[in-house]
Amino acid sequence: MDPELKRELDMIRALAKENHDMLRAIRRHQWWSFITTFVFWVVVLVAPFYLYQQYVQPIVSKFSAMSGTATPSDPSITGIQKLINSFKSGQ
Repeated sequence: MDPELKRELDMIRALAKENHDMLRAIRRHQWWSFITTFVFWVVVLVAPFYLYQQYVQPIVSKFSAMSGTATPSDPSITGIQKLINSFKSGQ
């Protein structure tokens, strides 16, 4: 084989290997970036609910129990109808 051709083939092979390594590094970086972004948004969206359940909700329930009012529950149709009737009667 011609030495010049062999040198060019070796250079092309080295460039292809370097290109392959760079593409793998880019894909790996994209994957870790996706994972960290996903974890960040899960924490940002879940943390308020967790903190409310752990810290705020017990305080709210304690104060509502002290004042004698119950926390509002899911109203039923009859409860809503009673509320409308009491509003109409002016009470």
